[in-house]
Amino acid sequence: MSGSDVVFDFPRAERIGLDEAVLCSGKTVAQIAAILEGARARDVSLLLTRLDPVQIERLPKNLAESIDYCALSRTGVFGPLQPARIAGKVAIVAAGTSDAGVAREAERTLRHGGVEAVVIADVGVAGLWRLMARIEEIRRYPIVIAVAGMDAAIASVLGGLTPGVLIAVPTSIGYGAAEGGRTALNAMLASCAPGVVVCNIDNGYGAACAALRILNAMDASRTNDRGRQS
Repeated sequence: MSGSDVVFDFPRAERIGLDEAVLCSGKTVAQIAAILEGARARDVSLLLTRLDPVQIERLPKNLAESIDYCALSRTGVFGPLQPARIAGKVAIVAAGTSDAGVAREAERTLRHGGVEAVVIADVGVAGLWRLMARIEEIRRYPIVIAVAGMDAAIASVLGGLTPGVLIAVPTSIGYGAAEGGRTALNAMLASCAPGVVVCNIDNGYGAACAALRILNAMDASRTNDRGRQS
């Protein structure tokens, strides 16, 4: 396969309010380069996910130098980053330091969408006092993304204490019975806290997109209300 096999969905933002991101895992360097050249020709910014350093090293230098890369989250932003349009609406709560990569993927995805999020890390329930010391701060956010592996108990705790939208992301952190994140996924799905939305394992990108959909819908609703009142 070559770069010519790529058909990129540039009009996606017009349809659903979310830019298409580039999942780099499984793509050849030639395919990634073709996508980036297409974005440059249209003068648009792209979010790259699951991007490995080896792939960047093998890209043409003029393309690689235009990527803002985060090794922790394996994300890159190609091209100019749009100014932030929303702040103070999303908190990303990571249970452990080991969950930081997925939390950072969510943060970077939101920022690419123009949303400044706050990350609150290492507040897992194994030391419940850490979470309770920040709970009033967390409660102020209308959207909370909870990122956790192992038993993922923090999702149920937050679900019972925070009034806003709770988007839960299980991570593959853990060993043995954690089963690569399946235990965390099942725990979040089986949570007795009502209304918890659950994403796929390690899917910080998907959680951020869910938050962006909610924020976009809120903006559209306010605009429609103003239109009816005028």
